Amino acid sequence: MNWKEEVEKRKEEIVEQTQAFLKIKSVLDEASSSEVAPFGEGIHEALLHLLQLGEDAGFTVKNLDGYAGHIELKGSSEDIIGILCHIDVVPEGDGWTSDPFGAEIRDGKIFARGALDDKGPTIAAFYAMKIIKDLNLPLSKPIRMIIGTDEESDWRCVEHYFKHEKMPTMGFAPDADFPIIFAEKGIIDATLIQITNSETKSSDIVLQAFHSGRRFNMVPDFAEATLRINHGDVESVIVPFNNYIAELNVKGTSKVQDKTITISIEGISAHAMEPNNGVNAGLLLAVFLTKLTLDLKGSCFIETITTLFEGDTRGIHLHIAYSDEISGDLTVNLGVMSYTNESGGQLGINIRYPVTGDSDQIRKALSEVAGFELKRFNDSKPHHVDEKHPLIQTLQHVYEEQTSEKAELIAIGGGTYARSLAAGVAFGPLFPGRPDVAHQKDEYILIEDLLKATAIYAQAIYELAK
Repeated sequence: MNWKEEVEKRKEEIVEQTQAFLKIKSVLDEASSSEVAPFGEGIHEALLHLLQLGEDAGFTVKNLDGYAGHIELKGSSEDIIGILCHIDVVPEGDGWTSDPFGAEIRDGKIFARGALDDKGPTIAAFYAMKIIKDLNLPLSKPIRMIIGTDEESDWRCVEHYFKHEKMPTMGFAPDADFPIIFAEKGIIDATLIQITNSETKSSDIVLQAFHSGRRFNMVPDFAEATLRINHGDVESVIVPFNNYIAELNVKGTSKVQDKTITISIEGISAHAMEPNNGVNAGLLLAVFLTKLTLDLKGSCFIETITTLFEGDTRGIHLHIAYSDEISGDLTVNLGVMSYTNESGGQLGINIRYPVTGDSDQIRKALSEVAGFELKRFNDSKPHHVDEKHPLIQTLQHVYEEQTSEKAELIAIGGGTYARSLAAGVAFGPLFPGRPDVAHQKDEYILIEDLLKATAIYAQAIYELAK
């Protein structure tokens, strides 16, 4: 079977359907949530769109109360091969060259939020299934594309789905890197709430507000602080701030209204699995604020940020640093920073810990942060599949046959739906040597890679299900 040839016959259709899917703004929107659309209208629209594609192609489809869905190609046995995808995307962020939901094609690339993570690969996997169906190839195992809608947040979709549907015997998530990801770090989302301090004396400058970051799993690319000047003039803040951003060579703004100053800084967004790939705007702004004489409560908030997180993405200052040979270093991303003078501060922290790590030690360390209380601690345990498992053996064979390259096994800090299965791995779509632009501005997928991945997925699914 020449899988690449079958994909090439459908190239125009695959590209067009990928663009159409990417144009749907499927970002979590609690404001528009309802009984039928629990994560908002955009995600609901994307779910219905994909299920309709499946129905039109002759697959069996199912909508599980708007939380999830599946598209299935029937087989003769009870053992299901699962393809775990998600259609929700992180917020678009700032600084895009083109409309983040325009799905514009430039230089052989489709640019859109979700192009790489995970709506582009979802269309690739869909067409992989469609090719098998179009060719009427005999299957012993049913193939089921499971469609998640809350992967970028709290995985409520997975929880709901597996309350009602059978767990696949094995499968993969097209939501990370090629060749094969057989190990995923544990993922912790933790929230620290500032214990309110009472002012004991007046201060020169009051921190009225500080905001940076939208999601725990993204490096913040923008930060803003509002200051009230009690003593001195506004130039005592504006001049050193302008010098600071000039020295760092970053973009920033300042606005003055009477004795109130609002300053902002731009950073570089990146996925929390490797915070060093980005520049945390909140940390940049916090470092500047340490140079000012702030009120006690504001100073406590800012000093905690800089002391525990500035220049440290490995948890050294939190005393949780750890590494193992399977999955590498523990990483820490301070993804959300929020403060008002009235209510105090809140920190949203994303930690990726190695497969042999101990989350109880991490919880203990966070509970001991001075001046803060640990309010939330969500722990998704690490995931690891033995390299001799038939799933991995099959995917290695397919990848090597399709690419003529060795299918090395790799570990990541990202969390994919693969960890929902006892025997699940992440399998593409990012090929070795390609830049990882997931969660970044101007996210894109190369059309060449989209088609190449489709062929690999088609053969892999068939080999697993035949």
